[in-house]
Amino acid sequence: MIGELISDLVYYFEIGGYVMPPLVAATLVLWFAIGYRFAALKRGNVRSVRALIEKYPDGLDHAPRGVIEKALADGILVARSNGGNLRRLLDDAFWPLERDVRRFQKLIMIIVAVAPLMGLLGTVVGMIETFDSLADMSLFAQSGGIAGGISQALFTTQMGLAVAIPGLIVGGLLNRKADMIRLELAQVKDILCARAPQGETA
Repeated sequence: MIGELISDLVYYFEIGGYVMPPLVAATLVLWFAIGYRFAALKRGNVRSVRALIEKYPDGLDHAPRGVIEKALADGILVARSNGGNLRRLLDDAFWPLERDVRRFQKLIMIIVAVAPLMGLLGTVVGMIETFDSLADMSLFAQSGGIAGGISQALFTTQMGLAVAIPGLIVGGLLNRKADMIRLELAQVKDILCARAPQGETA
C-alpha cells in the first residue's frame, strides 16, 4: 500500500517535470495557510456583539472560545483600567487579534494567482518537448516523445488549476469572514467607548 503510494508520487513527479516540486510545495503552503486562517477566524459565539456585551458586562465567565470572545474579554479589562484615552488603548489591545485575522491573507491570494502560471510553465515545457520530438521524428524517445510531452503539458496544467480553484473559493470565503470579524471588532470598540465616561474616550 505505502509502496504503491510512493511509486505513484514518483510517477507524478516524473511526468510533471521540474514544475511539480514547486507546485507541490505551493499546495502544502496554501493549505497550511488556509488551516491557520480557519482556526484564527473562529468567532467563538453565535450571539451578536451587543448581545454578548449585555450578557457579560463584567467580563466572560469562561475562557474565550474565539476571536470575538477574546476581544470582549480584553476590551472589558482595558475599559476597567481607567487609563484614559480608551479608544487608543483598545486599538493597542486589539492589534494582535486584528493581525491574526489578516495573517496569510495575501499569501493565499499570491499562491492562487501563481499556481496556474506554474502549470502554464509546465505546459510550455511539455509542448517544447513535443515539438522537439516532432523535429527529430522521435515518436518513441526515451523521455516519452510526443506522448510524454503532451502528457506533461496537460498534467501540469491540471495540477495548477487543482491548486488554484479550491484555494480561490476557500480563500474568498475566509476573506469574507475576516471582513465580518474586523467589523465586529470595531463594533466592540464603539460599544465599550460609548459605555465609558466621556473623559476616558478622548
